[in-house]
Amino acid sequence: MADSQSNAPLRADAGAPNSGVIHVRTRLTADFTVISNALLQRRCSAVTVGVAAYIVSLPDGAPVTIAALCDHFTEGEILISRALRELELAGYLDRRRERMPCGQIRTRTYFYDVPGGVPDPEPDGWPERPKPRRPRKPAPAVAPAASPIPAPVPAQAEPVAETPVPMPTAAPTPAPAALPDADPRALAVLSIVRRIDPRLVVSAREAAQMAPGISEWLASGLDGIQIAKLLTDGLPDRFLTRPAGILAYRLRETPLPAPPRPPMPLAERPAFVPFQDCEGCYRPFRAPHPGRCRDCRTGVGLRAAG
Repeated sequence: MADSQSNAPLRADAGAPNSGVIHVRTRLTADFTVISNALLQRRCSAVTVGVAAYIVSLPDGAPVTIAALCDHFTEGEILISRALRELELAGYLDRRRERMPCGQIRTRTYFYDVPGGVPDPEPDGWPERPKPRRPRKPAPAVAPAASPIPAPVPAQAEPVAETPVPMPTAAPTPAPAALPDADPRALAVLSIVRRIDPRLVVSAREAAQMAPGISEWLASGLDGIQIAKLLTDGLPDRFLTRPAGILAYRLRETPLPAPPRPPMPLAERPAFVPFQDCEGCYRPFRAPHPGRCRDCRTGVGLRAAG
């Protein structure tokens, strides 16, 4: 007896949705990449998802260093390195230093479609990618065996003193190296720089190292706003080094401005000479006392008037 089959549709066509995205599907037969929804719909940075999708689309052997990714994307090194670290923590990316047959040590990058998945054998002869290394779980602490209950001792016998068992002491944690005292005004200048250009993020140690140079600029007569403009004007769109290196270079190579001139003492300032009306031509001229101007004294003004 043949099985009954139904030609009815699986579900009724509800039509186009009233809101949200409407997909226009096109069947692709070449130049496409299969990516899991768990990776694309992962709640993380959009840069992380974009970097992951780009790495999946590349063939084996393509460079995926930070410099190579910065050449492809418009983001800088900080966002690209942050995306790679996020993928590495999630288990999609694995960077290892391996020794090649020739003896050289190189960094090889493995990207997993599914974190923790077993790799399929490569048909073209490439070596199989190892499983991602997972952090080892600490061994559970073994509870010390309970000491047996001592037998009752007669009243005449002295109690036996128990030998104390020495407990293992943890190794002392090394104290962090103390940072040098930094000028608060220099740190305030770095905060202004950070507000002007959000890419210029420096650590506390880097800020303490740049503080003496900023203090020298403050001593030359510049204020915090002027120093921040000198440090941030004309920066490139993409950094090839750390922001602290760029700021340290500008602090080191930018010439200091000339110190401002001291104000002239009142005794050395020239005296103010008032205006006088010429008694011959009635033109104003500067003189300490009333009289005639220079043209009238030499006769030029009288000839011009005549």
